[in-house]
Amino acid sequence: MSAPLSDAALDQLFRSARTYNGYLDTPVSTEQLTAIWDLMKMAPTSANQLPARLVWCTSQEAKEKLAACSAPTNAPKILSAPVTVIIAADMQFHEQLPWLFPHADARSWFSGNDALREKSAVLNTTLQAAYFIMAARAIGLDTGPMTGFSNEAVDAAFLADTPDYKSVMISTLGHGDPASIFDRSPRPDFDKFNRIA
Repeated sequence: MSAPLSDAALDQLFRSARTYNGYLDTPVSTEQLTAIWDLMKMAPTSANQLPARLVWCTSQEAKEKLAACSAPTNAPKILSAPVTVIIAADMQFHEQLPWLFPHADARSWFSGNDALREKSAVLNTTLQAAYFIMAARAIGLDTGPMTGFSNEAVDAAFLADTPDYKSVMISTLGHGDPASIFDRSPRPDFDKFNRIA
């Protein structure tokens, strides 16, 4: 049985963690990007679908191209961050299921059912996007997830050679600058949005 995490770990992952709008001038290594993937891939998706496909924008050229696809308020965040990741959903994820989920003929569940496949791809990629945030926090980095961008423009600029990949979210990544955040927005108590049946 697992033991509860320490208060320090819970603070790092949840209570003290924030969404950052700016970053310190501290690099992020390829090893750190790999470490994030190696954590987030372990978290659950339906039938181990793992539909997320990531593009890590680390060069100035890639960040400028991505900033041009984003809302005006988000472009400076992308340009100032050491890394911004595009998290896309593979709409043909089911083709990988024979080896990712060998326990059943899971590929057949989605073949010929575009609506179910697309719904599952987006849902499970969104789950993986959340896991990305937690994995980044777990290794000591900060994130700035956002949906304020043109999916069509991002897909054309970065995913044209893989037309089955559709962008879902982007997120800046680095060591957050405390000066770039504002006071935390409200977080309701349990009774506000929960009930026990």
